Amino acid sequence: MENIKKVESPRKEENAIYNKIIPAGEGWMHELKPGQVLRIVDLEGNQAVDTLFYDADNPDDHYSVTATITGQKNIYLTTGSVLRSESGNELLKIVADTCGRHDTLGGACSAQSNTVRYAHDKLHMHNCRDTFMLQLSKYGERFTKRDLAPNINFFMNVPVTEDGHLEFADGISYAGSYVELLSLRRTLVLISNCPQLNNPCNAYNPTKIQVLIWDK
Repeated sequence: MENIKKVESPRKEENAIYNKIIPAGEGWMHELKPGQVLRIVDLEGNQAVDTLFYDADNPDDHYSVTATITGQKNIYLTTGSVLRSESGNELLKIVADTCGRHDTLGGACSAQSNTVRYAHDKLHMHNCRDTFMLQLSKYGERFTKRDLAPNINFFMNVPVTEDGHLEFADGISYAGSYVELLSLRRTLVLISNCPQLNNPCNAYNPTKIQVLIWDK
């Protein structure tokens, strides 16, 4: 189902309390307080940003693609989408979006998926699953591989074909496209700025992104 709702934000970059550039292929993990707003900016366009969310007070309760899709009755995310956890709790809401549509089904690249989708000699390539695990490892034994769930791919274009297959297509974001999320509870954000070189999700040229946070 098509669902595009482009809405610009009233927030100004100079008023942000946090501002960071995440290079291509690198990860980031940060806690949002209730009421804070996170903006993810695709600085050069056509870059996929793999993202997971966790309830900071109950980290076992992570983002759920099933609960989110069921709640909104749409497989794509856009302005107004509420991101839900496994328990059904509302974690965040998209309050602004200049791209208009984001993927919930494509998942994160891994060493294993790179060999299955492309070739065995891709096994060594940098991938989002390893980036996720590297970030989670900074929390000691709090997180394990079992805490990795199907993720959101912000800015990534994964249309569903008429026969029900997924197609990794050219991105639809342009330089400066952004999505803003209002945190509805204390939420941990986990990002892998995708290093994928084997399909068009990053235009075969992974690029940096920017993250900003406002108190409201």
